Amino acid sequence: MAASASAPPAPASLKRVVAASLIGTTVEWYDFFLYGSAAALVFNKLFFPGSDPLVGTLLSFLTYAVGFAARPVGALVFGHFGDRLGRKKLLVLSLLMMGGATFAIGLLPTHATIGSAAPVLLTVLRLVQGFALGGEWGGAVLLVSEHGDAGRRGFWASWPQTGAPAGQLLATGVLSALTALLSDGQFLSWGWRVPFLLSGVLVIVGLWIRLSVDESPVFRAALASAEARRAEGGTVEKMPLVAVLKYHWRDVLVAMGARMAENISYYVITAFVLVYATSHTGLSQQTALNAVLIASALHFAVIPAWGALSDRVGRRPVYLLGAAGVAVWAFPFFALVDSADFGLLLLAVSVGLVFHGAMYAPQAAFFAEMFATRMRYSGASIGAQFSSVAAGAPAPLIATALLADFDSPTPIALYVIAAAVLTLLAVGVAKETRSRDLGAVEARGAGESAGVAKTVAK
Repeated sequence: MAASASAPPAPASLKRVVAASLIGTTVEWYDFFLYGSAAALVFNKLFFPGSDPLVGTLLSFLTYAVGFAARPVGALVFGHFGDRLGRKKLLVLSLLMMGGATFAIGLLPTHATIGSAAPVLLTVLRLVQGFALGGEWGGAVLLVSEHGDAGRRGFWASWPQTGAPAGQLLATGVLSALTALLSDGQFLSWGWRVPFLLSGVLVIVGLWIRLSVDESPVFRAALASAEARRAEGGTVEKMPLVAVLKYHWRDVLVAMGARMAENISYYVITAFVLVYATSHTGLSQQTALNAVLIASALHFAVIPAWGALSDRVGRRPVYLLGAAGVAVWAFPFFALVDSADFGLLLLAVSVGLVFHGAMYAPQAAFFAEMFATRMRYSGASIGAQFSSVAAGAPAPLIATALLADFDSPTPIALYVIAAAVLTLLAVGVAKETRSRDLGAVEARGAGESAGVAKTVAK
């Protein structure tokens, strides 16, 4: 059964699955990153008026961080039902929730219209976004990982990861076009709503493609095995979460540590840089957005290349290279941004995202290969999303606060380096997973736990 479950699918089928995951994750990350960019550029003025500009930005980023707080809850809920019902159903639900919340933000009255209710409603919608994204990532990367062949799993599974830069590229591109075409007053008055309302169109496209794919063959095989074992009176786990914490708690900790540098560096490079470049160096919003826009295109291109390299040399070496790279680049990054030169700003963001891609590309296959099939959605999602509360959620907030307190980028660079050290330690102690057969992991345990051979999550 394991062999058949992991047999390579037809190329056309695999490409369709990759396309469905990529387009879905692009839409979800577009929605999520759009909020981050708007938080840096307009939400401080529209929803938190009357404050010092930097304080308003801090409050705006606080609502941004709230979305991360909801991601672990989404990981638990979507992971549980994804391991019981399948990956596809939960991915459709997450896309509907994310798109609906983003569209609603585009219709939301501002503080000038309804007073303090405006930031409250904004926060609620941000919570819905975070909840949906907490369940999206695990399902998307698993759907591809469990369809693809083991020899190129790193490459194929890295394509859903390109949804992050694609979403960033799309969100930043729309904002950049609007800021170029509209005056500051027009953009602040109504222009900022346009990219949020466009989410409705993107969700329809994403659903049409996502509904066309089949459920993961590895999951179907594991489900059939579980049913057969239950019919024979075998032991079953009633909660995938219980099985994860029982057999894979070390893998969860490794995944959480691996995410620290990847998550923190990304939001410093793409979100906080918009604040730093405009408020500290005097560059225009358009200039900062254009730099992130071009660098995101490069980021999109290098992720599959890093994923392919992880198929040749292993997940750990590529991941470690990325973590070490963002640590080394932390101080040069801010020195280049401080030059207030567009070319050097672009170089700073581009190199930072290339190193980030070396962590982000193998992450999908690396995390999927750690866990057994009937607890894989829960395990990968918990490991990825619980760390986001300590990493990505406060990253722009902490960076902005450090800038306000010290008026220097040095503490922020040290903050990124500290995160990189944690990631180097976590990935350094992890086992290489490149050669693992996802269809056979159920029998031997992704964490080399003998108990998994006797227990199946239900």
